[in-house]
Amino acid sequence: MTQPEHLPRTVGELRAAGHEPRGVKAEIRENLLAALRAGRDPWPGIVGFGHTVLPQLERALLAGHDVVLLGERGQGKTRLLRTLVGLLDEWTPVIAGAELGEHPLEPITPESRRRAAELGDDLPVAWRHRSMRYAEKLATPDTSVGDLIGDVDPVKVAAGRTLGDPETIHFGLVPRAHRGIVAINELPDLAERIQVALLNVMEERDIQIRGYTLRLPLDVLLVATSNPEDYTNRGRIITPLKDRFGAEVRTHYPLTVAAEVDVIRQEAALLAEVGDPLLEVLARFVRNLRESGAVDQRSGVSARFAVAAAETVAAAALRRSALTGEEPAIARPVDLDAVPSVLRGKIEFESGEEGRETEHLVHLLRLAIAETARERFAGLDLRPLVDAVVDGNLVATGERVPGTEVLAALPELPVLHDVAARAGVSSSDPPGRIAAAIELALESLYLARRLAKDSDDGMTVYGP
Repeated sequence: MTQPEHLPRTVGELRAAGHEPRGVKAEIRENLLAALRAGRDPWPGIVGFGHTVLPQLERALLAGHDVVLLGERGQGKTRLLRTLVGLLDEWTPVIAGAELGEHPLEPITPESRRRAAELGDDLPVAWRHRSMRYAEKLATPDTSVGDLIGDVDPVKVAAGRTLGDPETIHFGLVPRAHRGIVAINELPDLAERIQVALLNVMEERDIQIRGYTLRLPLDVLLVATSNPEDYTNRGRIITPLKDRFGAEVRTHYPLTVAAEVDVIRQEAALLAEVGDPLLEVLARFVRNLRESGAVDQRSGVSARFAVAAAETVAAAALRRSALTGEEPAIARPVDLDAVPSVLRGKIEFESGEEGRETEHLVHLLRLAIAETARERFAGLDLRPLVDAVVDGNLVATGERVPGTEVLAALPELPVLHDVAARAGVSSSDPPGRIAAAIELALESLYLARRLAKDSDDGMTVYGP
C-alpha cells in the first residue's frame, strides 16, 4: 500500500508537525469513542451482536483490557477480532528499517536507540498502514515459545555476537506486533508451558528468552478466542493467564431467524439466485439442528453450515440451468434435497445416532420448510391449488425441469398470484421465481398431508 506523500519523513519533521505518541489501547479507545459519538458503526459486517456482545466488547476496549472471546465454533469470533483493525489509526509512524514497529520518538530496541542517538532529527520515518498492525496466530500444540516470543538467532551468533547480546534475538510474533494487535485463535490449544511465556508479556510487558530478560516496553493489545469445551477437553487456559485478561466476552449464534438470514446472505458466495424464502428455510434448518437432541450440541452447529447449505442450493440451481438452458439460474425448493447428503459430514451427532444421520437431517429440513411456509402463507386459502392438483393437474419438478414447465402444469388460478406475492415475487418476474414460490406451497401441502408426492431418479411429482 502506497504511503501518503504529505506525511513527515524524518523525526525532525514529525516533531515539527506536533505529533505525540500514544499507546495502542489509548488509540483504540479514542477512535472507538469518536465512532460512537459520530453515530458511525465501528463493527462493519458483524451481524446479530448489536445488543449483546458488542456493548461488552466496547466496554472492555474502553477500559484498556486484553480480551478473550468465548463461544462455540462458527459464531464469528475471528471475524469480530479482525474488525478491531478498523479502530486503529489509518497510518502510524515507525522507525524506517527497524525490526519492530517502534515509534520514532520512543525507540525500544538497542539498535533503534543507537540509531536515534546517532541520527537525531534525521532518523528516517516510515508510515505503517493499520492492516499491517494486526497479527493473528492459530494456536496449535506444536507452537513454540520461539514462534510467539522469540529465540536466539544462530546466524547472528555465528557472525560473532555473544549469546548474552540482546541483538542476537530473532523476535517472535508478539514483539513484532509492537504497537498493534495480537490475536491468538483457540488459545487453550497452546501447551501450558507456552501459555506461561505470555504471562510477562501481558503484565510486566517484557520478554524472557533462553535464560535472560530483555526489557522491552511492549505496547500490544492481546485478544484471543476459545471454545467453552476447551477448558475441560482439549486443553485449558491456565489460571494465571486467565487472570491477566481483563475481560471475557461470551459470543452466541444469531438469536433470530432474520439475523441468521443476514449472516447467510452476507457470507455466502451464491452462484445463482436464492430467494429469501429459501434462505429462511436454511436459517430455520440450522436453528432446528442447534435444538436437536440427536446433534452433539457441545461441538455446536456453525454458521458456516448454513452458508455452505446456501451455496449448495445455489449450485444445484446453476446445474439445472446448464441442463435445461433456462436463464437466469434460480433456486427452487427441490434444490434443498441436495443439502442433507452433501453436508452430513459437517454435523457431529450423538453416539447413539449412527446410521440415522440423514434421516434426522431430512426430518429437520422438512420441519424448517413447513415452518417457513406456515409463516409466509398464514391466512391464505390454498384449497384451490389442492383442488387443481386433485383434478388431474399433476406437477412435476426436479433437477431437469425448468420453471416454465412447473407453471404450465397448473391452470390459471388467482391463488397462484397470492402465493407468489407472499413469497415476494411479482407476476412480471422470471418463471423460475414464480415456480419457486409455487413449489414451496406444494411442498407445504405435502407436509400437511393434503397432497401426495412421489420422488424417483431426480424427479418429483405432486399429486392427489
